Amino acid sequence: MTKHTHHMKSALNLARQGLGRTAPNPTVGCVIVKDNHVIGRGRTATGGRPHAETIALDMAGSNAQGAIAYVTLEPCAHQGKTPPCVDALVKAGVKKVFVAIIDTDERVAGQGVAMLVKAGIDVEVGLCEDQAYEVNKGFFYRHSEKRPFISLKTATSVNGKIADAQGNSKWITGELARARAHLIRAQHDAIAVGVNTVLIDNPSLTTRLNGVEHRSKIIVFDRNQRLTGTEKVFENDPLIITTSNLREAMSDLSAQGITRLLVEGGAGMVSAFLKENLYDQFYWFKAPHSMPDNGLNAISCFNINDIESETNLRHAEQMRLGKDTLDIFKVME
Repeated sequence: MTKHTHHMKSALNLARQGLGRTAPNPTVGCVIVKDNHVIGRGRTATGGRPHAETIALDMAGSNAQGAIAYVTLEPCAHQGKTPPCVDALVKAGVKKVFVAIIDTDERVAGQGVAMLVKAGIDVEVGLCEDQAYEVNKGFFYRHSEKRPFISLKTATSVNGKIADAQGNSKWITGELARARAHLIRAQHDAIAVGVNTVLIDNPSLTTRLNGVEHRSKIIVFDRNQRLTGTEKVFENDPLIITTSNLREAMSDLSAQGITRLLVEGGAGMVSAFLKENLYDQFYWFKAPHSMPDNGLNAISCFNINDIESETNLRHAEQMRLGKDTLDIFKVME
C-alpha cells in the first residue's frame, strides 16, 4: 500500500462515520498531510455541514500551505448554504489534491477539479474510486436511479422463522445481535416497516446504542390507513406511505433527500422489495434455535428458500455475535 492509498483509506474511514447522518448531502472524508504528517482531518458534519474539507483545513490552519489534501469526493464548486470547498482549498494554498471520485451532482460534475487545476493545484482523480463509490452509493443513486440505497434486514431462527404461529417474535436474537442491528439503523437515513409490524409489535424504531446519538426518519407503509395515531412511532413524526407502488415511493423518498433506507418490516415488506428488485444489500440475523415448522417464514410471500440462488444477492460477509450469526449479502455488480 502506498502512502497515498493509506491516507485516502483514512479519509474513507472518516467518511463512513457519517453514514446515515449527512443526507441529503454525501458523507465525505478529508485528510491533509504535510511532510508525511497528518495535520488536518475531518468528515462531513452531522446534518451535512460544515463540509469535510472545511473542518480539515480549520484543523491544519496556516500549515495547510504547500500540503496535500486527500478527499473522498470531488470538492463542491458551487455556492450553497456554505461557500465552495474548492475556494477554501485554493485559499489555504494546498499544492496537490487527491480526489477519490467525481461528484455526479450537476452543480459540480467535474467543475471542482477544473477550478482546482485552473488555480494551479495538481489534482489526481481515481485513488480508491471503488471504495468511495460504495460509501456514497446512496448519494449517487439519488442522481442515477432516483431512489435511495436500500438495505433489507430480517432476524430469524436457524430454520428461517420470524415468529411462531401466533405471531410472537420479540427478541429472537441476543444482546450482541440487537446492538449490531441498532448500529445498522444508525447508518441509514430512514427505517421502513409495514403497518402489520407497527400494529402487532408497536415498536419505537429508535436507535438505542450507548455512545451513539442518531434518529432515522421512520417510514410506515400503510396502504389502507389502518394506523390510529396512538402507536409509538408517532412519537417521532413518521412518514406514512399509502401507495402500493414501491418504485414510486422510492422516487418520492429520494426527492425528499433520503439516500439510505433500511427496510425492517416483516415477511410481507421484505418480500415486496425483493419481488420489485429494490434492494442493494441484505442483513440476515440468525439465532441458533429453531421455531416450530408452522411458524412464519422470513420471506414467505416470495417463496424464497435460498437467498443467493433466487436473487442476485451474493454472500459478502459473516460475523459471529455471541451465539447468533449475521450474514451480509450484497448485489454484486
